Amino acid sequence: MTKGKEPIIRNFHLVCIVNLVVGIIIQFSDESEFSVDMSKIELTHIPRDLSPKTKVLDMSQNYISEIHLSDISFLIELKVLRLSHNRIQCLDFSVFKFNQDLEYLDLSYNQLQKISCHPVMSLKHLDLSFNDFDVLPICKEFGKLTQLNFLGLSATKLKQLDILPIAHLKLGYILLDLEGYYVKENEVESLQIPSTKILHLVFPPNSLFSLQVNISVNIIECLQLTNVKLNEDNCKVLIKFLSDIIRGPNLLNFTLSHMATTWKCFIRVLEFFWPRPVEYLNIYNLTIVGSINKEDFTYSKTTLKALKIEHITHTVFIFSKTALYRAFSEMNIMMLTLSDTTFIHMLCPHTLSTFKFLNFTNNVFTDSIFQECSTLVKLETLILQKNDLENLFKIGLMTKQMPSLKILDVSWNSLQYNTQDGLCTWVGSIVVLNMSSNMLTDSVFRCLPPRVNVLDLHSNRIRSIPEDVNHLEALRELNVAFNSLTKLPGCGAMSSLSVLIIEYNSISNPPGDFFQNCQKMRSIRAGNNPFQCTCELRDFIQSVGQAPSEVVEGWPDSYVCDYPESSKGTPLKDFHVSPLSCNTALLIVTIVVTVLVLAITVTTLCVYFDVPWYLRMVCQWTQTRRRARNIPLEELQRTVQFHAFISYSDHDSAWVKNELLPNLEKEDIRVCLHERNFIPGKSIVENIINCIEKSYKSIFVLSPNFVQSEWCHYELYFAHHNLFHEGSNNLILILLEPIPQDNIPSKYHKLKALMTQRTYLEWPKEKSKHGLFWANIIAAFNAKLTLVTENSDEKDPT
Repeated sequence: MTKGKEPIIRNFHLVCIVNLVVGIIIQFSDESEFSVDMSKIELTHIPRDLSPKTKVLDMSQNYISEIHLSDISFLIELKVLRLSHNRIQCLDFSVFKFNQDLEYLDLSYNQLQKISCHPVMSLKHLDLSFNDFDVLPICKEFGKLTQLNFLGLSATKLKQLDILPIAHLKLGYILLDLEGYYVKENEVESLQIPSTKILHLVFPPNSLFSLQVNISVNIIECLQLTNVKLNEDNCKVLIKFLSDIIRGPNLLNFTLSHMATTWKCFIRVLEFFWPRPVEYLNIYNLTIVGSINKEDFTYSKTTLKALKIEHITHTVFIFSKTALYRAFSEMNIMMLTLSDTTFIHMLCPHTLSTFKFLNFTNNVFTDSIFQECSTLVKLETLILQKNDLENLFKIGLMTKQMPSLKILDVSWNSLQYNTQDGLCTWVGSIVVLNMSSNMLTDSVFRCLPPRVNVLDLHSNRIRSIPEDVNHLEALRELNVAFNSLTKLPGCGAMSSLSVLIIEYNSISNPPGDFFQNCQKMRSIRAGNNPFQCTCELRDFIQSVGQAPSEVVEGWPDSYVCDYPESSKGTPLKDFHVSPLSCNTALLIVTIVVTVLVLAITVTTLCVYFDVPWYLRMVCQWTQTRRRARNIPLEELQRTVQFHAFISYSDHDSAWVKNELLPNLEKEDIRVCLHERNFIPGKSIVENIINCIEKSYKSIFVLSPNFVQSEWCHYELYFAHHNLFHEGSNNLILILLEPIPQDNIPSKYHKLKALMTQRTYLEWPKEKSKHGLFWANIIAAFNAKLTLVTENSDEKDPT
C-alpha cells in the first residue's frame, strides 16, 4: 500500500466527509497572499525569513528533523501548518505556545517516538498518525482541546488507559493507524473509542486480517477499514470484528478500502451487511483471489440503499461469468455502482428489480447491454460512461423498456448514428441525456429522446445543428462545446432553450439578433471561439452589452478577436468600428458627396489660381526640353550668327525692347532685330531671308498688330518655309494679345494653320506667371550651340 492519508480520505463516501475538519484547509487555501508552499524542496529546517503574517505554511515532504521555538514563534498569525513526510523524531508542543491561532497541525508520516505536551487550545485538527509511537500519543492536556475535531493516532500497543484523557471529547473524525500494531499471541485487549462521527482504522497492508483487540465505540456514523486482506480461514475474524463494532443503529456508512478476498468470503461479507442498519456500503480497490463460483445468497429484506464498488480486479480469468454478474444483478437495493472493472457484461434481473440508480462507469460493456430487458421498470438513472458502446440506435432500443428512466449518461464511448439504421426509438421519460465525448455528427439531432430537457453533446464531431429539427421543444439546456460549429443555433426548433454552452467551436460571426430570437436565454457560454472582428460582429457585441451580466458567462475575458491580425487578442468589448464603415449605402453616398465636393473645390481653385495655364506651360517646357535633348548635336552644329530672329509689329516694339530682349540677352542669347541687323542696300526680302537662315530659332510676337503688318507676314512665310525645308523645329510663337480667328485675313492662311497645328506661348498679364513663361522660352535653346561672328571665322561659344 502506498502510504498517504490523502488517497485514504479521498475514497470516503460523500455522506461521511460532509463534516470533515478538512474544511479548515479549504477555509485558508484562498488566502494565497498569506499562504506559503515550501514542500518538496529538501529543506532541513523551517526558514527564518518568512513573513510574520503567514497563515498557511506547507513544509511537507522535506528533511526536517527538529522544530525549535525560534522556528515558528514569530509566526503569530499561523493557522495551518503541514509537516507530514519529514524526519521529526521528537516534539515538544511548547514550541507552539506563541501560535495562539494555530488550528491545523499535520505531523503524520514522520519518525515521532515521543512528545512533550503543552496545551494548544486553538487546535481543531491534529494528525499524529503513521509515526513510531509505542503507545497512543495522548497527553492529559489533549483533554482540554475542546475545539478538536480531527485526531490522527498511531501505536504498536493499545491500552484503554491511554485513551482516557480524551474519552469525554466529542470528535468528528478519528484516524487510528494500526499498521505497526503488535500483540502477543492469545493476548486480547479491549479499546473503547470515544464517540465520533467518523472512525478510520488502517491495518497492516501485507498481513491477513487478524486483530487481537476488541474495539468498540458508543456512537459512530461512518466507519472505514483500510488494508483488509482475507482468505477462507480468517473471513470469520472480520465478521466477528464487525459484529462487535456495529451495534447501534447510528452507523449509516461503511467503507472497505484496499480489500483482497476470495469470492466466497466476499459473498459472506455482503451477506453480513444485508440485514444490518448500514445504508451505504463502499468498497474501493477490491481484489478477488481464487475461483469464482456460484454462491447461494438470498437477498433478504435490507436497509442498504447503495452499494458502491470501484476498481475490481481478479487474479483468474476463467470463471463463471453468470455467477459473477448474477450476484449483482439480483440485488434488492436502489443504487449500485460497479466502476473501473473488467466486467464485459451485466445480466438483466430475473424479476422486477428495485434498482433506481445504476453506475457502470469505465467497464467494457457493449451495445448488447440490457437489450430486451423488461425488469428494470424502476430505473431512473443509468450511467454507462467510458465503455465500448458504438451504436446509438441500439442504445435507444435499450431504453425502450425502462419506463422510469430519466437520466442517461453514455459519454466517453465511441457512439455513432447512421440514419440507415432507421428512426431512433427512445423511452419518453428521459429528461437528461449525456452523450459527450463520442463520435457523433450532425445526424445525432435526428436521434434524440422527444422530451429531453438537458442535452450534453460536447466533444463530438458536430458541424451544424439542423434548423428543421421539430421535436426539441422541451430542451432547456444544451452543451455543444468543443465541436466544429460555425454559427450559433437559432431557437426556432428549441423554443424553451435557456442555457447554451457553445464555447471552443469555430464560430466567427454570431448573429446580432440572437438574444431577440432566444428571449428565454438566461445563460450562454460562447467564449473561446475564433471571432472575426468585422462589421458583421458589431451588432452581436452591442446585443451582448445590453444583456444582463449574468447571462453571458465568461464575458469579457473569454471573448477576444481572432481575425484580422491587427485586432487579434483584442477583447470584443474593446473592438469598435464606425457605423459609416459598416453601412454600404451610407458609405457610397458619403464617398460620392465627398468626391463631388472635392472636385468642385479643386475646379474652383484651379479657375481661381489659373492652374490650367500653369499646367499647359509646364507641359510645353517639358516637351521643348525633350525635343532639344533628342536632336543630335551634330545636326545643330551649323554656322549661325544668332540664337533667335525676332519678328514683331512696330506697334509691339515697346514690349519687345522692354521685356523680351532683356530676358533673352541676360541668358547670353544673341538676338537678330531688323532695325539693327538688316544690311543696308539689300532689299527687305533679302534681309528677312538672310536673318532667318543665320538664326537658330525664329520668334514671332503675335498680336492683332502683327496680323495687320504685311512684312510680318513675309517673315512668317519664309520662316515656315525654312521649317519644312530643313525639318527642324525652329519656330517659337508668342501670343502677346489674343487674336480672334475671324480677325485673321484669309490671305494669312499659313498663320491660321500654324496657330492650329503648333503650340504657342501666351504672354501672361500676371507678374507671378512671368518666371514660368521665360523658362519655357529659354528651354528652346541649346546651350552647346556654337555661333560665329559676321565677317569672321572665329567661334564664339555661349
